[in-house]
Amino acid sequence: MRTVLIIDDNPAVGEALSLLLSLHDVRPLSALTPDEGLKMLERESVDVVIQDMNFTADTTSGEEGVELFRAIRQRHTDLPLILLTAWTHLETAVELVKAGAADYLAKPWDDAKLLATVENLLELSESTREVNRTRLERRKRREALQSKYDLDGLVFASEAMARTLDLACQVARSDVPVLITGPNGAGKERIAAIVHANSAVRNGAFIAVNCGALPGELIEAELFGAEAGAYTGANKAREGRFELADGGTLFLDEIGNLPLPGQMKLLRVLETGQFERLGSGRTRKVKVRVLSATNADLKAMIRAGTFREDLYYRLNVIDVNLPPLSERIDDILPLAEHFLAGRAQLSDAAREALMGYAWPGNVRELKNAIERAALLAGSGPITPEQLNLPQIAGAVAVRNLDEPSREVVESALQKAEGVVSRAAQSLGLSRQALYRRMERYGLISQT
Repeated sequence: MRTVLIIDDNPAVGEALSLLLSLHDVRPLSALTPDEGLKMLERESVDVVIQDMNFTADTTSGEEGVELFRAIRQRHTDLPLILLTAWTHLETAVELVKAGAADYLAKPWDDAKLLATVENLLELSESTREVNRTRLERRKRREALQSKYDLDGLVFASEAMARTLDLACQVARSDVPVLITGPNGAGKERIAAIVHANSAVRNGAFIAVNCGALPGELIEAELFGAEAGAYTGANKAREGRFELADGGTLFLDEIGNLPLPGQMKLLRVLETGQFERLGSGRTRKVKVRVLSATNADLKAMIRAGTFREDLYYRLNVIDVNLPPLSERIDDILPLAEHFLAGRAQLSDAAREALMGYAWPGNVRELKNAIERAALLAGSGPITPEQLNLPQIAGAVAVRNLDEPSREVVESALQKAEGVVSRAAQSLGLSRQALYRRMERYGLISQT
């Protein structure tokens, strides 16, 4: 049950507050002295503390309350505290609020305001526990992945990326083909490199070729090699990527750009390990782990007759999907800090801008934005202007359905008179989801 501890030397105050809270499904606990309160905190599970600022008769300095506040904060860093007194100077209370107290209420208190404050702090306490539990689970999962697999120094914090990596590393030791799907700039080659690093052929070569970066007439020569005179400009025989990758991994990026003749040869290699160089009748044999990637809709290409269905099913034994950065919001700031590498600091406004942008260019676009901003920032913090993020109205509108802006959140809280549960309901969010956005926008104190 939700529990509030009242620490006040006046028994009448404790009784009045206990009655008020118990009428609203809150379990009250009372302590008359700071020592008694601290001992009770060690024995009981408490969600919120309401503490007096003076505990000795004829004392109005508030020093006893300051000492108690510091003792609680030292032992329970995340526990919300409400300061309650009739005598303490406002400046003292303000300083304690800056130091981490949740609120300051004067005696005699207003029941409605006190209840609203307690209710919000109880919700915050519940949300904080849930957020901390989630963060702990994610950190444990991330550490487990990092200890079990070679992740090639990949920076990530999102659950979506953890799931992708988990699947990629699980299938790495088999020798079946893997198709990595996802948008441009999301990091498909990094996933392919991680699959190779955890495979049985990790000591062999990792050869990557971008099928979309080569003219159609040269892709076959690039993959399978060519004899001298096989095409204009082929002055000498050359090995293809399959030969270079023998005993290792060949990564075929943008596989949808491979022309139909090349698709037929690729299918044969996947089935038999055999191929011929361009302009040669000699059959060669290799053992290569093939990984491929695409941002295209290969099923639509099959229907259009531009991609072989038998090759698709041969390549797509395992499909590892890499979500866009817009679906990995927790990765944005860690990646930004990684790309900065200590060269500059992000201002709070810049962090908000990074989190509020849709990133259609994914990680590649984020890296470019950070590199540009780091050059312009000089010795000061990075500003949103230096990030130079384009204003894409459509993307912002789509994100706002799930990511309300700071102004929208503030307006909802104001209309709900500060009651978070009502504000969350008006925004179509859970309390925990709204608290996460309040924390992101700096609308609640962070301890």
